[in-house]
Amino acid sequence: MSRASLYRLLAWLSPSYPVGAYSYSHGLEFAVETGLVGVRAALVSWISAIVDHGSAQVDAVLLAHAYRAVEARDSGAFDEVAGLAVALRATAETALETTAQGRAFLDTTRAAWPHDALDWAAARPAPVVAYPVAVAAACAAWAVPLPDAAAGFLHAVAANLVSAGVRLVPLGQTDGQIAIAELAPPIIEAAETALATPLDDAGSATPVVEWASMQHETQYTRLFRS
Repeated sequence: MSRASLYRLLAWLSPSYPVGAYSYSHGLEFAVETGLVGVRAALVSWISAIVDHGSAQVDAVLLAHAYRAVEARDSGAFDEVAGLAVALRATAETALETTAQGRAFLDTTRAAWPHDALDWAAARPAPVVAYPVAVAAACAAWAVPLPDAAAGFLHAVAANLVSAGVRLVPLGQTDGQIAIAELAPPIIEAAETALATPLDDAGSATPVVEWASMQHETQYTRLFRS
């Protein structure tokens, strides 16, 4: 990857990029309240499940297919992926999580890093755009290599959940960084798997995570939007 591509990827997936990632916990807030996650090991296990078998793995597959569709300017393929990216959410809150971040990412990136491929993606008939699809469009537009884009995206998702866990459990900052280090193998493996997964095989198997997200919708005290 060139230095220019690395710079773009780091900028787009930085916690400072204005997509509001800090306001979402993906059901983790309820998991902490009910005692499912209370120590670093449990947090790593929870996030690993999301990366290996949950929405993060699905999003990485969608990112890969959206990236290839943007590269080829294949409107039919892109529209299919964009539709699936919104539909493949088990709860209202996680649907909001991906669509709100997707719209914010696309709007910000078109303003700061304009490219005709981003305009093409934004002009598609889908009324909303999911976060992995928006990231894929930017990476394809600016020639950030797909393997790096997939790994970077999964790292950003996992890092945001670690940050939420550090605040919610709470854990110390050092424990948070140990968790990030421990999540490296599953993230790298999940990125490689996503690149080789057909679109028809995309799917999740994390019912407890989805249950926690559903329960979070009516949780009495909430710091996060999901």
